Amino acid sequence: MKRLMGILLVASLLSGCAMGPDYLRPKVKAPENFRNALTPAEAICLGDLPWWNIFNDEKLQNLIRDALNNNYDLLVAISRVEQARQIAAQARAQFFPQIGYDGAVSTGKNNFLTSPSPNGGSTMDSALLDISLFWEIDFWGRIRRLNEAARAQFLATEEARRGVVISLISSVAQAYFELLQLDLQLEIAKRNTKTFEDTLKIFSQRYEGGTGNKLETSSAEGLLASVAANIPEVERQITLKENQINVLLGRNPGPVERNSSLLQQNIPPEVPSGLPSALLERRPDIRQAEQNLRAANAQIGVAMANFFPKIGLTTMFGQVSPELSAFTAGSSNLWAVAGTMSGPIFQGGALVAQYRQSKAVKDEAGFRYEQTALNAFQEVSNSLVSREKFELARAQQSRAVAAYNEAVQVSTKRYVAGKASYYEVLQNQQQVFPAETALAQTELNRLLVIVQLYKALGGGWQNTELLPSNLSRAKE
Repeated sequence: MKRLMGILLVASLLSGCAMGPDYLRPKVKAPENFRNALTPAEAICLGDLPWWNIFNDEKLQNLIRDALNNNYDLLVAISRVEQARQIAAQARAQFFPQIGYDGAVSTGKNNFLTSPSPNGGSTMDSALLDISLFWEIDFWGRIRRLNEAARAQFLATEEARRGVVISLISSVAQAYFELLQLDLQLEIAKRNTKTFEDTLKIFSQRYEGGTGNKLETSSAEGLLASVAANIPEVERQITLKENQINVLLGRNPGPVERNSSLLQQNIPPEVPSGLPSALLERRPDIRQAEQNLRAANAQIGVAMANFFPKIGLTTMFGQVSPELSAFTAGSSNLWAVAGTMSGPIFQGGALVAQYRQSKAVKDEAGFRYEQTALNAFQEVSNSLVSREKFELARAQQSRAVAAYNEAVQVSTKRYVAGKASYYEVLQNQQQVFPAETALAQTELNRLLVIVQLYKALGGGWQNTELLPSNLSRAKE
């Protein structure tokens, strides 16, 4: 036993290094500040705030909580995290000795189960019971690199789960705001339809009174029908959008409760973006890409260790006897301690190809990491400039809607007073509907760009509020 303990001690001392390069994060050339950032970089980042501080609509918050509990994409992601966790546990098990047992009891004559040769026709019994142990000594760090890779893959799936959470929150918020925009668009269509109905009524009364003509009523009726045709189409889109939201929530199609309008949504007056370098620590897709790079780097060490022999210790303890009656006797004790070594001599270039493949995989992972970071900088910059320009566009479109509405009122009064033609009235009315629709779309864009920026900044990366019920459901 002392000799065995000495061997184990020496083995542990010799296995202090690992083959392959140690991981170093690639240097990403991040800009000093985001383009079109309107607030100081030192201010708290929008992405550091929890989602319930960004989306203040109570109904929207309830929808997001339901989605976090029931969305199937998120449940799939949670299951993948659990799979990766168990794979990492399997890799970690290789650090420990593998202990097993074996046993056999037989009786017979002239058979190879009890004797390697005929025994004169006599009946013989035999028994075997042993406990065996095998432990691979990690001289070259192969097992440690395997564990490093498995742990990195586990962390990558965890980052992927966080990415699904952020995408889910953003998708629910975007679909909800789009639903409110459709409600507003339906309201605009109905209001303009009512306006054209009133105009047609005026034209019809004048026609019946002999002061109008059929051209006036026909033109007004045609415009009325054109605007009214938008109502069933918008209603169809509302139903489809409600169904989309219900799928995100993991429930059957149906109506979606909301008690506010698009114009009642609060938009943060400032959207601080933080420092670009902090994005590398915040966005789950960047963190996932880095963990994949770490795993690929560790696999290089595994490929290098495969060039060297695998060294292990094998032990066996038990009882063996050709007679059952003597099985418990001291003379039937069995034990053995042995060292094993196996290694490659000629593999036809397979090991070299595996090593080169691992290096190429690591290069690919590095490029993907840098590309992911570059795309993240672009997304944040795009969202910032879009927010700025949408604000400017909204001011001008609001001005246009107010001017067209005033023109309709003035032209209608002039027509009733006999100072303007029907064409002047209809022309101004025609401009109101597309202008109000465009303004509604801009109002939606102002909200969606906040959602996009929140997602681009890795929104709520510290407070995704993944409810415990998700984990329990995924493990069932």
